[in-house]
Amino acid sequence: MATPPGTSPAAAGWDTYWHGAAAGAAFSSGGTSHPVVLSFWAEFFGRVRADYSQPRVVDIASGSGAVVHCARAALDGAQAVFTCVDISESAIAALVNRFPDVRGIVADAGHLPLESASCDVATSQFGIEYAGLDAFDEIARLPAPGGRLALLVHHRHGGIYRQCAASLDAIRMLEAADFVPRVIATFEAGFAACRGDSRSEYQAAAARLNPAIRAVESIMVKHGRDVADGTVVRLYRDVAAIHKRLGNYEPSDVLGWLRGMQKELEAYAERMASMCDAAIDEATFARLRDGLQVKGYSIDRAEALQNAATGVPLAWALIAAKS
Repeated sequence: MATPPGTSPAAAGWDTYWHGAAAGAAFSSGGTSHPVVLSFWAEFFGRVRADYSQPRVVDIASGSGAVVHCARAALDGAQAVFTCVDISESAIAALVNRFPDVRGIVADAGHLPLESASCDVATSQFGIEYAGLDAFDEIARLPAPGGRLALLVHHRHGGIYRQCAASLDAIRMLEAADFVPRVIATFEAGFAACRGDSRSEYQAAAARLNPAIRAVESIMVKHGRDVADGTVVRLYRDVAAIHKRLGNYEPSDVLGWLRGMQKELEAYAERMASMCDAAIDEATFARLRDGLQVKGYSIDRAEALQNAATGVPLAWALIAAKS
């Protein structure tokens, strides 16, 4: 499978994420396993099970298969046929490895290589909005008459949006402080000093690192220690622990880890930026809902999905049936 041409930096960031997710990367996906989200899919696919013995399900922007997992639990033995589409080759590889009987397609949600009226159910969870508003027209053409469409879409200024915005700001502050490059420079000079070189270069590098350390501490004060899935605090602690016993570590291991973290942080920032950019406001959601009605859909549900514990919206929820 090849990554579609013209892949954006944000899409590349997602591919880095899904590649890392399969290998246990630092960052979690966030929001997809919230009880309110799981309840939404359990209820929806419970209705699908009542109407179809072998539903054809197409899931767009599938990631590693969160919707497929929910669907299988709710369908409870129904012989569903799943097709999953994602722009990330790594995501599709992880999904097919997890669900070998699922058909995986690497494609842009705005240009789906699927026939119109070719499925009974079309879904997307926190994904289709990344491809732009035209992607909603694409997914709307997929269900056959009588079929259903179910979407969870990022809510601008909702709880997940706020977390993403805080995480993006934290990583941008980390980058502005030049933290990882300064740690690398300090450790390189420190390893050289351990081999007998002059300590003056190491001391100078360590002095340049001190303002960056204070900047990281200010990030944790501003956003809390859990920001960016706790990665800022873990990086801070790990760097401090290694620095105390630098001579006990293999230079290639430590420096390789730091360079890998720098790339992962860059990809993470792209992903957070794309999540914030993709989030839908109330007026846009209303236009999408009304546009479906023009296309012959009846709207069963179109509202903000609320976190009952906080009263803060998690997502826009939309369920519609095609005439």
